[in-house]
Order: sequence, then structure tokens, then C-alpha cells
Amino acid sequence: MPEADVNREEKNFYENIKMKTPGFFLKGSNSLDWGMKNRLARIFDPGTGRTVMLAIDHGYFQGPTTGLERIDLNIVPLIPYADALMLTRGILRTTIPPSSGKAVVMRASGGPSILKELSNEEIAVDMEDAIRMNVSAVAIQVFIGGEYETRSVHNMTRLVDAGLRYGIPVLAVTAVGKDMVRDAKYFRLACRICAELGAHFVKTYYIPEGFETVTASCPVPVVMAGGKKISVLDALTMAYNAIQQGAAGVDMGRNIFQSDAPIAMIKAVRSVVHKNMKPAEAYELYKSLSKRKKGK
Repeated sequence: MPEADVNREEKNFYENIKMKTPGFFLKGSNSLDWGMKNRLARIFDPGTGRTVMLAIDHGYFQGPTTGLERIDLNIVPLIPYADALMLTRGILRTTIPPSSGKAVVMRASGGPSILKELSNEEIAVDMEDAIRMNVSAVAIQVFIGGEYETRSVHNMTRLVDAGLRYGIPVLAVTAVGKDMVRDAKYFRLACRICAELGAHFVKTYYIPEGFETVTASCPVPVVMAGGKKISVLDALTMAYNAIQQGAAGVDMGRNIFQSDAPIAMIKAVRSVVHKNMKPAEAYELYKSLSKRKKGK
């Protein structure tokens, strides 16, 4: 038999101290369920409210992208320096060590390759499979203005409904087709539609004019897409400007894994995102880490 609890007089209920009910640190997320918040707190650092996601999901529509030919050799060494990995379930199951402990944002849409109309996507992953792989969020492409705009929006809302049932957040990725204008007006439209219809955070591209209006008008966190490969200093400057203008982090791929020194690059990006390091300083850090790796 267990021993009887002590009597009332010997307990301390701290009656004079009210229980705190702190809000959640992430924009627009305070009313979510506990499981949703827990998963988002794996992706976004609670100390800074920001994230460095490593995007390696390019192969789902364009095959073995340069730098992603061998995930095991080129990407696995980078995992310790990322807050979260953006990838497909195929790469997660075949190549990512289960012991990594990093948050996973899993690509859940797909269908056409680069040879076809990309907006003609479908939901490509069942939410139960996402649960089996213990992901922190699922991601889906949304083609506002694309040929199959309505289908992609409905794909997102169906995924949001499933995510709400199981406590898994949904990242909406704003896709920009070749005929779409990349300006603040377009990205305000795309990001706001995604958020209005239930996305828990949004990934979009940085633009030099008006990006702060994109982040300000979106009621959920906005993560900057890394985009095409540019120079190291330009990539660090883009990340810095995005963060200073309201982005909650970056999801960078080619500017990291196609870099001459990927580990040095992701460390420099982390300093920009989590420490507000200015681009020139981050570039010097990158060069210093690069030389150290080469033994110079």
C-alpha cells in the first residue's frame, strides 16, 4: 500500500502567487493546441523566435539537383547546424539518421516534374505517414495566380484540416511561376491568402522593395526562401535584410549546399538569423571558417 499523503497543514499551495499563463512566443500561434505549439517550438528557436531551415527537397520535382546528388555525403554533415530540415519522406526514410533529433518539415505535395506544368500538384503524403515519421510540420506548394491555383489552395486547406486533427502544423510555400511578377503586391496577396485559409507559417521570397509590408500583413510567421544561388555576401545580405524586415527565419538550400564551404556558410547564416550579425561580419566569419577547414 502506498503511504498516505501528508496532511493539509504541511503542504504549500502558494495561495498568494497567481498562476502565470504566458503567451506563446510565435506570431499568430497562441490559440493553437499544445501539440501544434510544441512542434513549432522545435522548428523555431524559442529564444529568438527564428529558424534556420535547410531546404533539400528540390529533388521532388527536379531530380538530383547539383549539390544534392548524394544526400548522405553532402547534406548529413550539415544537419547539426540547422534548426530544421525541409525534405521529402523518401530522403527522410532512406538517408537521414533517426538520431539527428532535428525538426523535420516534410514536403507533402507533388506530382508534375520540371517537364510539366508545376502548378498541377496534388497532396502526395498521407498525414498518418507524417505522424509515423514524427515530423514537426508538413509543407505544401501554393500557386497563387498559377494555372491550377484553386487546386493548390484546396490541397492546402485539406492538409490544414488533417493537420488540425493530428496537431501537425502546415507550411504554405508560395510558388512563383515564370509569368508571375515578383513584387510586394503579389507576395502580400499570396502570403495573406495562405494565412487566411489556415497555414500556420508561410515561406516566400525576399524582395528588396516592400518586403516589410509582406511580413507585416501576414498574421503568421514568414520564412524567407533562399532562392537561386548567388554570391556568399549577397546571400548573407538578403538573409539579414529579410530578418530585419520581419521574417521569422530562412529556408535556405542552394546558397548553402552549393557553397564552396557549406558548413561555414550555414554557420554564417545562423549568426545572421539568431545573433543579428551584420552581413559584412558574417562574411568575414564565413571566410575565416572556410580557411580553417582548408588548414590555412
